[in-house]
Amino acid sequence: MPGIDECLLEAMTLPGARGAAIVDWTSGLALGSVGDPPGGDHEATAAETAEVARSAAEYQAFAPRDDALDSARDPNHKELPVEDLMVTTRTGFHLIRFVETTFDSSVFLYLWLDRHTGNLALARIRLRDLSERLVLV
Repeated sequence: MPGIDECLLEAMTLPGARGAAIVDWTSGLALGSVGDPPGGDHEATAAETAEVARSAAEYQAFAPRDDALDSARDPNHKELPVEDLMVTTRTGFHLIRFVETTFDSSVFLYLWLDRHTGNLALARIRLRDLSERLVLV
């Protein structure tokens, strides 16, 4: 099971990977980052992607909650309403994959791919796998 550094290095092996980070979306701080960040600043990228992640995870327009399902769930288990986000630009793909943790689900994997050499479908599958195996201590 990979830790933060191993997870980021594995994400960077994806075709077209330009940069990757693990970010706490509550604080907007990167727990780790590798490669090139868009705009050249890892901290700014972490804060900006955290804002996008927070919006998607908290607003019902993106993640409506079914009251019947919520009441039937274990009240101690916080299930994330959003799995991943994709933003496409003229030059790249930006993926945010939420990570479910036992302590607090406020972490996501961020991957920036080159639009011409990246494989969006493969990246989604690999980020899902990485998020399920990631060990945060």
